[in-house]
Amino acid sequence: MKILITSLLAVTCVQAFAGDKIIYGADDRQDIRDVSDAALLELAASTAAMIPNWKVGYYTDKVVIPAINDILSLESSMGVCATERFASQPALADCSGFLVGEKTLITAGHCVNEAQGCGDNVWVFDYKLDTPGVDTPMVRNSNIYKCAKVVKSVLDPVTKMDYAVVELDRAVPDRKPLAFRKTGTVEVDTPLIVIGHPSGLPTKVAGGARVMDINPVFFRGNLDTYGGNSGSAVFNASTLEVEGILVRGARDYVASPAGCAVSNVIADARPTEAVTLITNVKEISGL
Repeated sequence: MKILITSLLAVTCVQAFAGDKIIYGADDRQDIRDVSDAALLELAASTAAMIPNWKVGYYTDKVVIPAINDILSLESSMGVCATERFASQPALADCSGFLVGEKTLITAGHCVNEAQGCGDNVWVFDYKLDTPGVDTPMVRNSNIYKCAKVVKSVLDPVTKMDYAVVELDRAVPDRKPLAFRKTGTVEVDTPLIVIGHPSGLPTKVAGGARVMDINPVFFRGNLDTYGGNSGSAVFNASTLEVEGILVRGARDYVASPAGCAVSNVIADARPTEAVTLITNVKEISGL
């Protein structure tokens, strides 16, 4: 069976994404086609987009082609200005995730929960733009996975612990589980990279960030992330190991004088993007 990601109706709102994110200083987000570092491309291959089933149609093609039209573009679905970066790209994903085992994936606790289950979405690898001048991502059917079960989901309003462990319906054979910190704690000023799906867009890689403060549950940094990045892997830029899971932050978009929305840009020195420490995810410590 082959699948085509397609448009059915308008998705209006940023409310689909729990925990807004933001741009700090310069916007460091890059499409996969603009990334030349082979190591970063390998990390990106092990990240996935959580896309609702209602955006998926079934066809006999050899590939999955997300339909780009006014309904599913970032501009139309979120009301951003046409001049906003990536405004014409499709905004399909609700959350991000990343592989840590053969069929084990990590995401944010507010993206999935044990009570509700996980049948409403699929996990899509290679939802990306890798060809210059082409804004239609093409995803092979073999890179679309169902969620078999939510192994654990934690969303604690008091401690702010936020993470989930998902078991996919089959092993992922053609990409490596990501290396992640198992002991110790990341230090302040450690350089960071985040890979995921800001505002539901195709994969973006963003560096130029650092750890700015830390507590036993999460650290904060000046990461260029948005809703849709929830569940993204946040990497130590020096070791390329996962240090944590992007879970929340400041407001994504603000109104412009033109009446459309633009990215909320603030100074690098005001970190509000929170990242659950990967060492708190005890369910994967034995992997």
